[in-house]
Amino acid sequence: MLDYDKEAAVYDRTRGGVPRARAAAEAVLGLVPTTSRTLLDVACGTGLVTGRLTRPGLRTLGVDISPGMLSVAAGRLDGAVVLGDSRRLPFADGSFDVVTAIWLLHLLPEAAPVVAEAARVLRPGGVFVTTVDKSAAHDVGSDIDVLVRPHRSARAADESARITEYAASHGLRPCGEARFRGHGQGRTPRRLADDIRRGRVYAAGGPALADRVAALPDPDTPRAEPLYRLRAFRREREA
Repeated sequence: MLDYDKEAAVYDRTRGGVPRARAAAEAVLGLVPTTSRTLLDVACGTGLVTGRLTRPGLRTLGVDISPGMLSVAAGRLDGAVVLGDSRRLPFADGSFDVVTAIWLLHLLPEAAPVVAEAARVLRPGGVFVTTVDKSAAHDVGSDIDVLVRPHRSARAADESARITEYAASHGLRPCGEARFRGHGQGRTPRRLADDIRRGRVYAAGGPALADRVAALPDPDTPRAEPLYRLRAFRREREA
């Protein structure tokens, strides 16, 4: 797992920057009901996406466990940030009309506690929007994918079917989905090989996989950009 306090200073420019953040925010807002008035962005990071989850009448708040990330986000969100754990959100039941979790669930060993907390802090009729299937989105059929595909997790923490199961157990029903382009996220052999050696991805492949990836042609040429997937779930209203 990355040290996000240290990563905060370089996080945005290594992950697609404003173009990716804008694409994500536009897709998320397309799933947010026009009647929504409060939105909580869980694991808001540097606030680059969170700051774009705005429109007239919608008040947005970010929460993150990393003080380093929040120090950056606070400047972008006029201080509308809270330090907190996505698995134990520091908010009362039924506090928000919308809860979002963008590029979070795939990082966790188990996503169920986050989905449970999102459901808890949603008002009846509120909507939970999250990215799913992040690893699968990076499989664009490239030469890189041929090498790393056997080393992917058999069932990712953010697998759509799994998240749908968790959501259903907390009274959240599917109500929409969208896709958006991961600008600047086309992988290069050199950078991916470095990530493998650092144990950030495909750790089971080890140095041997890293060497095979690094030996691919055009090591600094990005392959196709991924298309990320969003799922939306509505909390059932009380009878």
